[in-house]
Amino acid sequence: MFKNICVYGFVGPSGTGKSYRAQMVAGEKNVHFIIDDGLLINDNRVIAGSSAKKAATKIETVKKALFLHEEEKKEIQKALKKYKVKSILILGTSDGMVEKIAENLGLPKVQEKIYINDVATEEEMKTAKNIRVTEGKHVIPVPTFEIKKDFSGYLLDPLQIFKSKGKGKKPYVSEKSIIRPTFSYMGKFTISDSVFRQIAEYQVEINPEIHKVLRIRVQNYGEGPSIYMEVSVVYGYNIKNSLKEFKEKIIDEIERLTAMNVIKIDVIAKSMYMPEK
Repeated sequence: MFKNICVYGFVGPSGTGKSYRAQMVAGEKNVHFIIDDGLLINDNRVIAGSSAKKAATKIETVKKALFLHEEEKKEIQKALKKYKVKSILILGTSDGMVEKIAENLGLPKVQEKIYINDVATEEEMKTAKNIRVTEGKHVIPVPTFEIKKDFSGYLLDPLQIFKSKGKGKKPYVSEKSIIRPTFSYMGKFTISDSVFRQIAEYQVEINPEIHKVLRIRVQNYGEGPSIYMEVSVVYGYNIKNSLKEFKEKIIDEIERLTAMNVIKIDVIAKSMYMPEK
């Protein structure tokens, strides 16, 4: 299907640091597109796919990473055509996996393979493996803001990397993201409804325009919470502006503290508080 695309493979066992080093390897080969765990990445941006790291089981992770589902395969193929991809780096845990991904997507045979031990020391690989096993952390080679909406409810941490390639050479600088997937030993990441109320009540304490949270109802979806809230507002303030600012602050705090994206939040003024003079 794609006869004129030059395909490179980046091979190494799971957890040895492939995603961490993917952009560096791609840069050295002058490749701007990467396939990693179900995602098609263009430089620092996800342009197609759904991360295999979001799968509920390890078996489903493998299926997504290999593009065995027709709908996911077609999405990647459509993007490859749209962006007129000339070269691509495919990450995999074995030669066979890289070759299978290329075959399933209709790409030409892998022209060259780079192995993790070509770009990482034994000590670095051992450290990466230990972090994967003991902390359940995985790396995705794109900035955190790029994947935040797709990983609502996951523990996300930005990871900035700056490495010198030697005197006179351009340094390698990029940002990656660390996530803990649902199939890790930590289990599924959920948050009690009372946490959202506590966040709202704290915002009341530091915002003089709002007097009290009267009622809060939270519906939790896979992609994030939907919140309905009734409040008492303080007499003398512009109600419309006060509610708008209060809503924005709550969204910011929930997303900062819980790593969840707020799908919707309605804040309704149900009563007015008259402060004593």
